[in-house]
Order: sequence, then structure tokens, then C-alpha cells
Amino acid sequence: MAHRSALITVMTNAAYKAARKLVRDFGEVEHLQVSRKGPADFVSTADRRTEETLRAELAKARPGYGFLVEEAGEVAGTDTSNRWIIDPLDGTTNFLHGIPHFAISIALERDGGLVAGVVYAPIADEMFWAERGAGSYVNDRRLRVSARSKMEDSVFATGIPFKGVRDHALFSRQLSAVMAVSAGVRRFGSAALDLAYVAAGRFDGFWENGLHPWDVAAGIVLVREAGGLVGDIGGGEDMLHGASILAANDSLYEPLGRMLRDAA
Repeated sequence: MAHRSALITVMTNAAYKAARKLVRDFGEVEHLQVSRKGPADFVSTADRRTEETLRAELAKARPGYGFLVEEAGEVAGTDTSNRWIIDPLDGTTNFLHGIPHFAISIALERDGGLVAGVVYAPIADEMFWAERGAGSYVNDRRLRVSARSKMEDSVFATGIPFKGVRDHALFSRQLSAVMAVSAGVRRFGSAALDLAYVAAGRFDGFWENGLHPWDVAAGIVLVREAGGLVGDIGGGEDMLHGASILAANDSLYEPLGRMLRDAA
């Protein structure tokens, strides 16, 4: 059985506890009170409840750590070295439409570097977790990125921009380029799970534009600890704050990146 450190235990326990109510809410999704925050960007009572539970559990276990959360924004802590980066419900639109593909995402940032990540898909009961230097796992099984080296054999994941989001034309060019040479492209609606699936070798690579730190922080740790490469599409390392991300195994990372940059 894989050994979970005290830190990972804190993170997974918080995710498990928050997920209990989330799963109950998913079963009654038509009764949720939903407010519209922006075009195709929803916030539900379930989302807010999950965030409150996560913050309470993590603060109890690690007093003083700060938070960066999708809804609340940045919350400073007395410990200026450590900060939780949380998405309480990644895949909100799926959730609100009764599509069982969503996740809780928790990452720990220490002195500006990502050190641990957890992505929990409660409907599938898959707990993806990783800690720097200790590997990447789903439940108790060790993960490795795929070994595929040819684009024509590979399946990639991405996120499609929706109403109110820029760069529809850019995405169309990128998608056309990847479609022309790959075995397929998938769009499932949760960046955190897309990255977890890259870590698990289910997807051979992933790219998306216009994301936020809470969308990708935990997934970055998962991919790195599974032997994959992560950066921004421009070829740099600013994927946490640079609004674009590219993740793949070491064989496909560079050719996929070149293709996306050429399309831009």
C-alpha cells in the first residue's frame, strides 16, 4: 500500500469530508439555488459549502496557512511561506447539468513552489495525489504518464472556450492542427481531472488557454511526479499565472508545444 505522508493525509481527509455533501447535492442538482456569476460561469450553494468545509478542515490542521480560492480570492495567513490553492468544484457546469465529471482540487504552495496536490473525483471515488519527490498516485496505485511517442497514436485533452471568453479563433486553429495529426481530442470540462488523466497515462497530453492557478495547481504536481512535463504554451514556465498550460510526456511535449505555437 502506498504511504501517504501527514500532509497528504490532511489534504485527502479534507477532500473526502467536503465531498460527502457535494455528492448529496449532486443527487439533488435540480433543487440547488444557482446564481449566475458571468457567461457560462456558475456558482452554486454546493460550491460555496464545499469551499467552507475545505477551508475549515485545512485551517484546523495547518493553522496560519494562507489560501488562494476561486470564490474568496486570496486570504493571507500568518504563515507567509505556505498557501493552499483550492478549487472546491472544478467542473461546475458539468455538476449543474447532472454530468458526473467534476473534482475537488487542493494544492499546497510553499515559498512560491508547488509541493503537493490532490484531485478527488467523488463520483468515481478516485483520489489522485502527489507530493514533491514522492511520486504520483490514484488511490493506492502508482501513476506514470503514457509512453506513447507518436502523435498519430495519441489522444489529447483540451478545454473549449465558451461564451464571454476570448480566443475562440486561436482555439480553433490549435484544435485543427492537433486534430489533423492525432488519434483524437477530448473535452471533458475539468482541467484538474484532465491533468490527473495525463498523470495516469489516460491522456497523452493536455493544453488550454485562459486558466487560473486553482484550475491547474494540483494537477501540475500530479503530472510532474508521474514523470511528465508541464509548462506554458509559449515554451516558458509560467503556467500557474500565465493563463496557458501544456502538459505531456517527454516524447510529445515539444512537438505538441511547437504545433500549438505555430497555430497561434
